[in-house]
Amino acid sequence: MGNELRVETKDLTKRFGGFTAVDGVSLEIPRGEIFGFLGPNGAGKSTTIRILCGLLAPTSGWAVVNGFDVAQSPDLVKSSIGYMSQRFSLYDDLTVEENLDFFAGVYGVPRDRREERKAYVLRMAGLENERRRLTAQLAGGYKQRLALGCAILHEPPILFLDEPTSGVDPLSRRAFWDLIYDLAGQGVTVFVTTHYMDEAEYCDRIALIYRGAIIAGGSPATLKTQFMPEDVLEIQCDRPQDALAVVEQVEGIREVALFGQGLHAVTGEAGRVVDAIRLRLDAAGLAVSRVEKIVPSLEDVFVSLIEAHDRAKPVQEEVAR
Repeated sequence: MGNELRVETKDLTKRFGGFTAVDGVSLEIPRGEIFGFLGPNGAGKSTTIRILCGLLAPTSGWAVVNGFDVAQSPDLVKSSIGYMSQRFSLYDDLTVEENLDFFAGVYGVPRDRREERKAYVLRMAGLENERRRLTAQLAGGYKQRLALGCAILHEPPILFLDEPTSGVDPLSRRAFWDLIYDLAGQGVTVFVTTHYMDEAEYCDRIALIYRGAIIAGGSPATLKTQFMPEDVLEIQCDRPQDALAVVEQVEGIREVALFGQGLHAVTGEAGRVVDAIRLRLDAAGLAVSRVEKIVPSLEDVFVSLIEAHDRAKPVQEEVAR
């Protein structure tokens, strides 16, 4: 493995009885990259991250993190990474400073460096004035930043964040990502799982995981240009829910879904169907303000890839028989 690769996996697989939670995942993640693992709940994100953190042994395949094989040297992996779970592993009955002291001990931060590292984390997280406050009394955004601070006390070269912004308000999420950018700028590799499509846009590269398998990967721009050959139309009109049933009947429309206050429709022939959509909606008494071809969002790409995967799956199962 090259010195610049922080994470490398090959055909990583995890089975629980007859259920395959992680299905042949292969990854290469270099130093300083923000790598996003994107997928719906139950797709295999957390299982993969637990394997990479040395918390769960793979059934087959292999993974190397910071030069250590996760199956052969899980303890060395654990000591060389930072890990933040979606439930924030903090002690609510301790103060902010007491939590930092505890995790500094757990991570083996040298005693002569603990005050320096604590000061850095308090400053980074904006918690200098909250150091004696009970953690239970902190707002969600502050708890989140404290959890991140505890995970980087020992200056790990790679940070695993499992759904780190789940349940946190949008402003706190944005502030949290500013901290992630700062860490990546210092050479820290950040591996983050999320189901928020807007957060995936912040990543250098993304892997889309569905039913345990990676179905696409690349930069956000690559995913939106190379994995979405069809056109996407944005439709703004009255009563989008009613409009959806009308647009579905237009010849040439492959998929249509509610998107915000309007609709997104996928078609291979945008030029031809725009007028047809307007005519159908007008005939149905639904006022149309906009039908326009747009750059697809990651959500458009992901929905399209999942539907294509599901369409192909029965064929694959039939062949397997």
